[in-house]
Order: sequence, then C-alpha cells, then structure tokens
Amino acid sequence: MTEPLVRIRGLGKSFGPTRVLEGVDLDVGRGEAVVVIGPSGSGKTTLLRCINVLETYDEGSIQVDGVEVGYDGPPGPGRRPRRDGELARIRADIGMVFQLFNLFPHLTALENVMLGLTRVRGMPKAEARARAEHWLARVGLSDRMSNLPGQLSGGQQQRVGIARAVAMEPKVLLLDEITSALDPELVGEVLSAVQQLARDGMTMVVVTHEMTFARDVGTRIVFMDAARVVAEGTPREILVEPRHERLRSFLARIEMKGH
Repeated sequence: MTEPLVRIRGLGKSFGPTRVLEGVDLDVGRGEAVVVIGPSGSGKTTLLRCINVLETYDEGSIQVDGVEVGYDGPPGPGRRPRRDGELARIRADIGMVFQLFNLFPHLTALENVMLGLTRVRGMPKAEARARAEHWLARVGLSDRMSNLPGQLSGGQQQRVGIARAVAMEPKVLLLDEITSALDPELVGEVLSAVQQLARDGMTMVVVTHEMTFARDVGTRIVFMDAARVVAEGTPREILVEPRHERLRSFLARIEMKGH
C-alpha cells in the first residue's frame, strides 16, 4: 500500500486548560478528498490549522509527504519547533482557503493570484501571469481578472481565494468552512469549483457544515466530536447509514435546522 500523503498520529493540542485535539489519527491518500464534519468546538478548524502549522501542536505527529511539518523530527524529547524559514517552505506545499477571503484589497484578482507565485515560488512574471490566468479561468472568472476584490461578490472573492491556493500547486489543499461567510445563493458557485478540483484528483482536507457538499465531494468523511475522531467512512457509511450514536444525533440536529 502506498504511503498516505498526510499522516497524522496521536495529535494533541490544548488552549490553556481546554483540550481541543485528543489523540487524533488520520491518513489522507493522494488524490483523496477527506471531509471533516462535526459540531462547533469539536476541533475541526484547529486540526486544519495544525496541518498548516498556523497552530503548533503539543503532542503527536503530522507528516505531509514524509516531512514532519511542525517540528524538526518525530515525537520525542528534544525535538524543536521549525524555524520560520523552514515553515515557509513547508507551508508553500500546503494550500489553505479560509472562511474569510483574505484577499489584498488593493490588488486585482489576477495580482492576488500572481503574488505567491512570484514571491514564494520565485516564478518569472510572465509565467506567473499565465498560470494565474489559467486558474482564474478554471474557477469561472475569466472576465473578472482585472477587478479589485471590492468589485467582486463574496462568491467571486472566494473563488479567487481558491485559484490563488491551487495555482501554487500545493501537495494538499485545506478548505476551512469556505462557504460559511457567503449568502446562500453564492454557495453553489464555490462548491462547484471545489467539486471540479476533486474530480481532477486534488488532495484535499475539507471542513464543512454543508452535508450535501460533504456527500458530493468526499471520498471519505470523518466525524469529530469533543476533540476526537469518533467515526470515519464513505459518505454512505457516515451520512446514510450512521452507526455511531453521537453521529446519528449530530445528523438529526443538522436535518432539523434544514427544515
């Protein structure tokens, strides 16, 4: 069996006295879209932020393509946190799209996507421009490349954010509740852009409260509750035939909200 692209073992994280991740184990294979669901406060976003080392983890191991992301070695006494330069190199291979769009307001859509390519990847401007144009076209924004973020709808801004992350050709793409700040009528356009990436074989870890999206995009769904992974399986096993009592009550609450 091939090694997973993302390998998480025994992951632990606390904020003061509050335990937010407890003994989390997770594998993500190449080309797999793993969707993480669960109630608010279950640790989903913190898990993503630890994979990208936006949060340091206290215990355990996170490896992306065989490299320990947050420390200079596997768990054990004496391992040191990565230095900023090392982190920057590792993060360049881990794309992240956030709830809020985080675009530079004074740069056009095209310039927002080009920035990381020229600054981080050191790409010549003409090559960066061609790649940025390609990805903006792929997310349906060919006619909006010269617009500033303030001239774009929320859904369009989020699609620029996706293009910016994917243009870097990351090994894995992390998506954190990317539709939660959007008006309902704008959600579909963002989800279809992500579904296309999934069909193209982009490795993704997706946190979402949109169960239809989870079902349509996920090759595997992970249910977290109270800082732990409680259940995982195919979309059918998790969403249609849930066996775990906590998972069943979570899905029932979601369904009630939807009606």
